[in-house]
Amino acid sequence: MEINKAVITAAGKGQRTLPLQTLIDRDGVEKSVLGILIEEVLRAGVTEICFVVQPGDDAAYIKVAGEHAGRLHFVHQRKQLGYGHAVYCARPFIDNEPFLHLVGDHLYVSRDGSGCAHQLVKIAEAEACAISAVQATRENLLPYFGAIGGRRLPERQGLYRVEQVVEKPTPTKAEQQLIIPGLRAGHYLCFFGMHVLTPAIFDILEEKVTAVGERGGVWMGAALNELAQREQYLALEMPDRRYDVGVKYGLLTAQMALALSGQDRDFVLSRLLELLATREMGADT
Repeated sequence: MEINKAVITAAGKGQRTLPLQTLIDRDGVEKSVLGILIEEVLRAGVTEICFVVQPGDDAAYIKVAGEHAGRLHFVHQRKQLGYGHAVYCARPFIDNEPFLHLVGDHLYVSRDGSGCAHQLVKIAEAEACAISAVQATRENLLPYFGAIGGRRLPERQGLYRVEQVVEKPTPTKAEQQLIIPGLRAGHYLCFFGMHVLTPAIFDILEEKVTAVGERGGVWMGAALNELAQREQYLALEMPDRRYDVGVKYGLLTAQMALALSGQDRDFVLSRLLELLATREMGADT
């Protein structure tokens, strides 16, 4: 299986402007979130990139994409019918091929600099099946992520066979259905915001889009749960970090993560110490 295309969803009501925000990347260069995501995809060897956006947003994305603008394709989600519907809108672009999928409101920081998507694509091509990146996540963060239940593959480090997917489970439901032996107490395998999916996902999404019609509510988690029942679907536990830039202080947290893992680490640490010292001096007066 060879992965040549990527789909990045960015049409959600609170999501559409997030990729246009500017941060300082690990190399010390000012870049948009969009640009950082594009470079993540390119490091994985994927060169055809489709953004799912709202009508009228293409020009803004092309402007901030800079030298990468020529690589971008756009499809429009004209009605807000859910995350699953946004992915479904990209079906004509994918044209019955497996594809890399990222969400436009996450940034990914790999420990070794090779890129999180690169790791995921490499395993997906070797296993020739759908695979989602997951990470052990504290129970109090379950409202922000989909989570999986399954079993660890023998003699395969960090690789799981997905048996169930639950979208933003309650702690009680997670404890009842999603416990995976070997994880720390109070932790569950939650989505990392990055997947390699087979074209079968579009057949499932089409069924769900048809079922809900104009009411909306096509949830990706439900479609992935169905995918796990139809074909081999794996999950790769990532040692890296993902940052949701759409939550409160999300951009700030992502910026600090990039800075503290990049070439300006010492400078940023010294400035933080100065700020903390100033704060403590103010508290003492």
